[in-house]
Amino acid sequence: MSGDTRGVRARWQALRAAAGPHDPAELDALWADLETVDASSILGSWHGFAFLTGHPIEKVLAASRWHGKRFDAPDDAAPLICRAEDGGLYSDTKAGRGGASLWNVEFRGEVTATMVYDGMPVLDHFKRVDDTTLMGIMNGKPDVVLAQGRHFYFGLERE
Repeated sequence: MSGDTRGVRARWQALRAAAGPHDPAELDALWADLETVDASSILGSWHGFAFLTGHPIEKVLAASRWHGKRFDAPDDAAPLICRAEDGGLYSDTKAGRGGASLWNVEFRGEVTATMVYDGMPVLDHFKRVDDTTLMGIMNGKPDVVLAQGRHFYFGLERE
């Protein structure tokens, strides 16, 4: 991470506050300046949001009323916590094709916490914005995740 922690945090806050659409190159530049994070340090429940870039997954998550992710243990993670009609939360294992696990995986030359989906060739990589905030990039096989070569970008805030 760059030595300018305040500058990185200010860029994060500006992107978080903006409605979008966001430029993937700007999100990639921010990602490059964030600290990696160890999988064991992100256990717990997280509220999520998408950085709107026009990626098709944005519509899928909005339709499912995606709420966030939950990491109960390194081998027990729920990638799609959604909000039910009655307002309650549930793990959408049908859409997520099962659960997931947490690993430390290399992405773009750095080893960082990564959620590996059990039933799909999908990886969610995470980097630390601060102690209660993560940035995520969804990665995987081109025909499953990538849209015209572009990743899906999102944020998580600890609940």
